[in-house]
Amino acid sequence: MSPFLELTKISEITRKLPQAMQDKGFEIRILMPRFGSINERRNRLHEVIRLSGMNIIIDENDNPLIIKVASIPSARMQVYFLDNEEYFQRKHVFRDNSNKFYEDNDERTIFFCKGALETVKKLGWAPDVVHCHGWMTSLVPVYMRTTYKDDPTFKNSKIVYSVYDNCFTEKLNPDFSRKAIMNGMDASHLEAFKNLDCESLHLGAISYSDAVVFGGAAISPELVKFVKATDKPVIEYEASADYENYFNLYEEIQDEELASLA
Repeated sequence: MSPFLELTKISEITRKLPQAMQDKGFEIRILMPRFGSINERRNRLHEVIRLSGMNIIIDENDNPLIIKVASIPSARMQVYFLDNEEYFQRKHVFRDNSNKFYEDNDERTIFFCKGALETVKKLGWAPDVVHCHGWMTSLVPVYMRTTYKDDPTFKNSKIVYSVYDNCFTEKLNPDFSRKAIMNGMDASHLEAFKNLDCESLHLGAISYSDAVVFGGAAISPELVKFVKATDKPVIEYEASADYENYFNLYEEIQDEELASLA
């Protein structure tokens, strides 16, 4: 999210969309990983003690979740950063200085998705819409529809998933699906993720979402065909985003007046 980390077009969308919705009266919460390339001092991040202290279990290992927050004064918005020394305290984002895809990107994804949901729960705040941006958020929809389906925080939430064309070409760790399983789930819930590539992460997320946004011009034809076949509401890609379309989409998938958005 701009201005904290500007890798792709996503950073602009995730900066402007929340503000546009906030201007329409939504209550917004923004969550993102605290990648090591984000300068804490310059961006004035500070730890939120009341939210930190949770452990996220992955492959039977306890991983401390540290929550930090920073403000965007010009927009009156706060951003929550999910941090962990082992997963995010490194200079690069998804690849090392030799451009090698990090071997633990599977666990980093699982950590972020689990951590985001637990953080929202700890905030004591039930969103009407959860909007997930890109492959690193792809487990959030399946978790919300399985493990968290009866949780008061999420049981009435609708899910929007934005597909972008900034995919990776490698495959995730072969144990990804096993490590990603939570209570209330079995292997069948992660069947769509089985190919372990970026497109399968999109397929899995879309399968459990209520609506889809095409956030790039180079989405694969197979993925577009899959989305069309689901008959879910869709926002087609536009080079210049019209955020009114997002507002209309949120209203379309909700039966009542909207108040909150994650």
